[in-house]
Amino acid sequence: MTEPKHIEWPADWRAWVWRGGSTPHELSLERVARQPLQAGDVLVKNAVIGLNPVDWKVLGDAQMGWQPGKVPGVDGAGTVVAIGENVDRAWLGQRVAYHQSLHRPGSYAEYTPIDANVLLRVPAGLDLTVAASFPCPALTAWQALEKLPAQTGRTLLVSGAGGAVGRYLVQLALARGFVVSAMCNPRHWPRLRALGVSECLEGPLADGVSWPASDAARFFAIVDCVNADHATRVAPALRANGHLVCIQGRAEHWPCAPFGRALSVHEVALGALHVFGDSAAWAALTHAGEQMLDALAGGRLEAEPCIVGGFENLPDQLDGLKHRQFSGKPLVSV
Repeated sequence: MTEPKHIEWPADWRAWVWRGGSTPHELSLERVARQPLQAGDVLVKNAVIGLNPVDWKVLGDAQMGWQPGKVPGVDGAGTVVAIGENVDRAWLGQRVAYHQSLHRPGSYAEYTPIDANVLLRVPAGLDLTVAASFPCPALTAWQALEKLPAQTGRTLLVSGAGGAVGRYLVQLALARGFVVSAMCNPRHWPRLRALGVSECLEGPLADGVSWPASDAARFFAIVDCVNADHATRVAPALRANGHLVCIQGRAEHWPCAPFGRALSVHEVALGALHVFGDSAAWAALTHAGEQMLDALAGGRLEAEPCIVGGFENLPDQLDGLKHRQFSGKPLVSV
């Protein structure tokens, strides 16, 4: 007797669909038809959808090559309700979180098909709301720190530390033994100090302003969460043989002369792993992700405060994120 490969298997479901345009309010709430699962895929019934800046940035971006009918969204959490060929049946019924490829059906839907290799098991003690808030910012922070040789006592500046990625960066860096300074708006300083940063600096730097020469060569590494231009302008704060890690775009020009401070420049692009990452890279990432989810469940890691809206109001929530109308992590309950 063949074992069942699904718990639920609806013929169609609701999804927010891109039909063109570049703004969240141009998304269309429609019903999309179920497609056969590819080998290696599972179907996740979403409970909560995580919203991220990349979600609004890619709308209308011709480089994405999207066709009308594309379901956007990269982060979600829910339950595996169906499995494709070559997928371990143990995934059925498993609570999971995930980061989806921008080139596949996204998380802005009641159900999402996704490669089983990218799933993160959610521990029993962790709410799916927190799990959905986790993948993009936390996995990005982990990737950024993996670029750096860790050694207790080395100094690290997190530039743009006030956001979700910055919150995880600070905590993960402290756990690795870095002495962490944070650059961000002063409204974030109290909670960052409570997490253990040694110094808070006002920022980001004003447009066109570079790190002052009078205070140069302070840090072993900088992780910049602002933009590529800002990363270049803050680079004078690095010591010789220091490391500059760019999260929001990569530096267009090397930030020092040849045979000068000999800086190393790193690019972080979580979404690129869906295109270029092999099974070993994904195994390392998901292992780290599940360890961090366990830390969230055990209170050893702190997530950003969650701001949850309803599924029907997803475009409003995404537009609020775009225009920075709230402080916290925006999510959508399905």
